[in-house]
Amino acid sequence: MNLIGTVYCCRGFLPLLRQAKRGKVLIISGGGATKPLPFLSAYAASKAGVVRFAETLAEELKPEGIDVNAVAPGALNTRLLDEVLAAGPEIVGEAFYKASLKQLDNGGTPLTVGAELCSYLASAESDGVTGKLISAQWDPWRRIADFQNELMASDIWTLRRIIPAERGKDWDQS
Repeated sequence: MNLIGTVYCCRGFLPLLRQAKRGKVLIISGGGATKPLPFLSAYAASKAGVVRFAETLAEELKPEGIDVNAVAPGALNTRLLDEVLAAGPEIVGEAFYKASLKQLDNGGTPLTVGAELCSYLASAESDGVTGKLISAQWDPWRRIADFQNELMASDIWTLRRIIPAERGKDWDQS
């Protein structure tokens, strides 16, 4: 439902944004999109799909002045965390279970962190920031104005494939 629900929601309100000839679309994704999550493959794949949808929609809507970004709010203590802990390490894997216990103990990321990022992205202050996956907890989004042009000309804060040359490898096809 992560991906399909996101698509249906956007499809429902995009005509209004297009009519206004401006707008902001904020899509909540999360860290599940950025790395493999063994034993939670459908969840991780749907979150990656949500981010790619946001990146693609951003390109489609850029000429219309509508910014689209995916937000990673941080590890939140939600019902999903309760379900992971109830399932146990046999179902969700030992590593993820241990990380979830640690998250429960430390309280997770405060909801205000993601809310602040969403408020910023919904404001005129972020105009032109589009097609990015922004981590509320880890990215220096409060300073985007300092590097916005460079950010928007790059693939930083996006899902992408890393080619060997980018890591100093010379693996040609010959």
